[in-house]
Amino acid sequence: MQTTSQHIVEVAIPLPLEGSFHYLVPERLSSAVQAGKRVLVPFGRRKVTGYLLGDADAPGAGELKEVLEILDEEPLFTAAELDFYRWIAGYYLHPLGEVIKMALPAGINLVSRYRCEQSEDGTPVLKEYLAGGKSVRTERVYTADPDCTARPRGKGLEILEYLLEVGECSGPKLRERFGPCTAQLGRLVELGAARLSQREVYRDPFKAKEYGHDGPLPLNPAQAEALCKVSAALAAGEFAPFLLHGVTGSGKTEVYLQSIAVALDAGRSALVLVPEIALTPQLVGRFKRRFDCGIAVLHSGLSDGERFDEWRRIRRGEATIVIGARSALFAPLEGIGVIVVDEEHEGSYKQSEGVRYNARDLALVRGKLAKALVLLGSATPLVTSYHAAQTGRLGYLSLPDRVRDLPMPETRMLDARNHKGEIFLPELVEAMGENLDAGGQTLLFLNRRGFATYLVCETCGHVLRCPNCAVTLTYHRIKGKHVCHYCDFTMLPPSTCPDCQSGAITLLGRGTERVEDQVQKLLPDARVSRMDRDSTRGKGGHARVLKELEEGTVDILIGTQMIAKGHDFPGVTLVGVLSADASLNLPDFRSAERTFQLVTQVMGRAGRGDKPGRVLVQTLAPEHYALTHAVAHDYLGFYREEIAFREEVGYPPFAHLAALTFSAVAAGQGEHAADEAAAVLRRIKREARLRVEVLGPVTAPLGKVRGRFRWQILLKGVERADLHRLLFHFRSRFSHPSTVRLTIDVDPVDML
Repeated sequence: MQTTSQHIVEVAIPLPLEGSFHYLVPERLSSAVQAGKRVLVPFGRRKVTGYLLGDADAPGAGELKEVLEILDEEPLFTAAELDFYRWIAGYYLHPLGEVIKMALPAGINLVSRYRCEQSEDGTPVLKEYLAGGKSVRTERVYTADPDCTARPRGKGLEILEYLLEVGECSGPKLRERFGPCTAQLGRLVELGAARLSQREVYRDPFKAKEYGHDGPLPLNPAQAEALCKVSAALAAGEFAPFLLHGVTGSGKTEVYLQSIAVALDAGRSALVLVPEIALTPQLVGRFKRRFDCGIAVLHSGLSDGERFDEWRRIRRGEATIVIGARSALFAPLEGIGVIVVDEEHEGSYKQSEGVRYNARDLALVRGKLAKALVLLGSATPLVTSYHAAQTGRLGYLSLPDRVRDLPMPETRMLDARNHKGEIFLPELVEAMGENLDAGGQTLLFLNRRGFATYLVCETCGHVLRCPNCAVTLTYHRIKGKHVCHYCDFTMLPPSTCPDCQSGAITLLGRGTERVEDQVQKLLPDARVSRMDRDSTRGKGGHARVLKELEEGTVDILIGTQMIAKGHDFPGVTLVGVLSADASLNLPDFRSAERTFQLVTQVMGRAGRGDKPGRVLVQTLAPEHYALTHAVAHDYLGFYREEIAFREEVGYPPFAHLAALTFSAVAAGQGEHAADEAAAVLRRIKREARLRVEVLGPVTAPLGKVRGRFRWQILLKGVERADLHRLLFHFRSRFSHPSTVRLTIDVDPVDML
C-alpha cells in the first residue's frame, strides 16, 4: 500500500487498452517530471514508452511500479494539445495512448526487445535490449582561430583563408568546395588554427530548392469580398468556420494565401491541409514564392527522419506555416490563426485504420480550441458542408466565376452504350488528335489502374480471383503479374484456366496501363505519361510527373483520381473522362455525390490558361442526375436532388453514423460475434431509450479481405449524443473472442 506522500503520475501507454496507468516516480527523477514528456516504464514483462499526462491521486490499493527513465528534456506536447488528443480519443472511441503516438513523429518511442545470445559457457540466453528512437543528425563545423599564428601550406592554407573569410563552415560544404580534405582539416585542428564542433542539422525535404518570389495577385470582386469577411473574422480573434465554395479555377488558393498573410501580420501561424501528397509540391512552390517565413511540410512521402526534423522545426517555432496531408493536422503549431482544408470534400482526409479520424472534421475541432479561422475550400463541397452553410453552422463564401473571366470548359456527354469493348469513342479520338496538332495538352481520366481488371475463361466462365479477398485480380502488364489491390497478392498469368484447363482465357476490363498502351498506338507521335499509384511509387514520384506536365514535355497524361485534385496546368485544353459512371454502382449512399465530385473536379483541369478548354465525358448512364448536373457545371441542381434523397432515407446530414466491422479467419466466428453484438446493441438501445437504428449484421460489401471474412453493423442516430452513449455502453458490456477483430468507425466514409 503506497502513501499519499509519494509522487504518483498518470501515464498513457500506446497500446490498444482502455484507460491510463499509475506509476511511482523515484526521487532521482522527481524534478524532471512534467506533463507531455515520454517516460520508459515497465509494462508486464516489457519496458515500453509511455506519455506523462500529469500527477495522479494515490490509488486505493495495490503495488505501483516505478518509472524507469524520463526520456525528454522538454515536453513533446502542450496542455492544449493534450486536450485535443483527449477529445479525439473520446469521440473516436480509441485509447488515448495510441492517439498520442499517432500525433507524434513516427519511430521515436523505445520498446524492449529480446535477442538470443550465447553466455560464457556457450548456452543460449535471451538478452533484453531497447529498440526504437529517432536520432538527431549532426555535422562537423570548422571555425578559424584568427589569433593562431601557425600557418599550414598548400590546400590547408587555402581552407584556412576561406574559413577566416566566412567565419565558419561545415565539413560537407568544405569538401564540396575543396574536394577531399579530411587530412588538411585534421591538421588545422591539430595546429590550433581551426576549432571543430558539432551542430544539429535538419534533413531538408525541399533539397535546398530555389523558388524565387512573387507578390499578391489582384482579386476579383468575389475574392475581395471573401477576403474582407475573412479579415474581419481574424480581427475578432474568435473561432470562425467558413465554407469557401468556388468553381474550379476561381482562385481559391489566392484567397488562402492572402488570408494567411493577414494572420501572419497579426503574429499568428497557419496550417494548410491538402488531400493528397501529389498536391503538395505545387502548393509548396506557391507558398515559398509568396512568404519569407519558415515553411514546413508533413506528409507520408517524407522519410521518418525528415518528418522528425520538420516536426522539431515546428515545435521550436522555426516554421509558422505548415503544409501537408491529413497527418499535418497534428503539427505542434502555436498560435494558430488560420486552418485551411483544401478540397474539403475528399475522402482521403479520413484515416482508414488505427485511429479512424477525419482530418477535415478535426480541423474544425482544432480551430475551435485555438479560436482560429477555418476555411473549408472546394468546388464540389460535401453535401453535409453545404447544408451546414445553408443552416448557418458555417459561414459561406462564394467564388462563382473563374479568375480573369476565363470561361468554364465546353463540356459534352458521350453515350457509350452500344459501344462494347471500345476504350475511346470516335469523338474523343478525333478530339485528342486535334488537340495534339494544336499543341495542347490532354488529360485522360480513368479511376482504375493496371492493364486489365480481370481474367476470364471463355469456355467455363471462371474468373481469376484473389484467394485472400473477395475481389478479382488486376493484370499489370509492366510487372507481368496479376495483383490484388487489397492485400498485394500476386501471381504469374496462367496459360490455362485453373478450373477447366482450357486455353481460351482472355483479359477483360481496362485500367490506366491499357489506356496508355492504346493511346501510344493511336497517336504514336504523342509524348504519353501515366499518373497512378504504380507510376508514382518511390520518393518524388508525384512531383516528377507533375513537373513534366508543367514543363510541357508531356502531351497526354493518363491518370486515376490523382490528376483530378486541385492541380493547375494552363497547358491542358482537353480532358477525357473514359468511364464516368464507374463509381455510380458502388454499394454506398454517397456514390452519386462522389461521382459528381470526381467528374466535376477532373473537368475543372481544362481551360485554366489562355486557351479555352474542352471536356468529353464517356458514360453508360447519360441520364443520371450526378452526371447531367456535373456536365452542366450545376452544383446547386445536384445538391437539391441529393439532399432530397438523403432526407428521404435518413442519411447525413439528417443522421449520424457508426459502422462496426467484425472479421475472422473462420466465417462462422465473425458472423456469430456480429449476431451477438447486434443483440447487445438492441438491448442497450431499449434499456436506455436511445434513438438509434441498429441495421444488420450483414456481410460486408467486400466480404473477405486479406484472408478474413467480414460482417458489418450500421448504426444510425438522429442525435450524435445517443449514438455515442450506445457505443460507450456497448464497449463495456460486449466481449468477443480473440480470434475476432472488431473495429468501430465513427462517421464512416468508406462503407465497403
